[in-house]
Amino acid sequence: MDSSLNIQYGCGLSCPDGWLNFDASPRLRAERMLLLGSALDTSGKRLFPKAVRYGDIVRGLPVPKASAKAVYCSHVLEHIDRSGIILALRNTFDMLRPGGVFRLVVPDLAWRARSYLDATANGDSVAADNFMRACYLGQETQMRGLMNRLRLALGNADHRWMYDEAAMSVLLKSAGFTDIHRTTLGTAEDPAFALVEEKGRFVDAGHDELALEARRPK
Repeated sequence: MDSSLNIQYGCGLSCPDGWLNFDASPRLRAERMLLLGSALDTSGKRLFPKAVRYGDIVRGLPVPKASAKAVYCSHVLEHIDRSGIILALRNTFDMLRPGGVFRLVVPDLAWRARSYLDATANGDSVAADNFMRACYLGQETQMRGLMNRLRLALGNADHRWMYDEAAMSVLLKSAGFTDIHRTTLGTAEDPAFALVEEKGRFVDAGHDELALEARRPK
């Protein structure tokens, strides 16, 4: 069993060498169909790099247990429903070898809530609208037409749940993780993380998003 894997899930178009990169996008799944994939290659309309693999962290990724020394996800967990996050974190824990490290980034609910309260205190009449948009919650306009409804049903752009440090730390601890702490870009001991971590994922509007590091105990 290879116990030195680096695994990134919810990778989008990020597909660095040295990592197994997974995404659960319906578009990726369609691209992996033989006939459609060939047609997209011919037309030059393939979106995902060929090395990106289809995989859903809630259902479990096709990798051996205790096979990874590093796991990373960025702006992924907020797109999973609140019950699914428990399975996602348990599956993440199971993938890691003892002593392996998990680093994650999610939007910081606490910062957005403080910004909303500050805005309302200053009499901002659109503070609530801006808060909902900043959290990617709700539905601002009615989805009309079959294609738009399909995008809504099959896509995963909206946030299903939001987290602050305390809430995510409790979930990580419940999944078995230890040494849970807030972190920042470029602070990982393992240099492999530098290949997947991007500044734009850690910072929004000049404020640090919620980035945490946790470890599977030895």
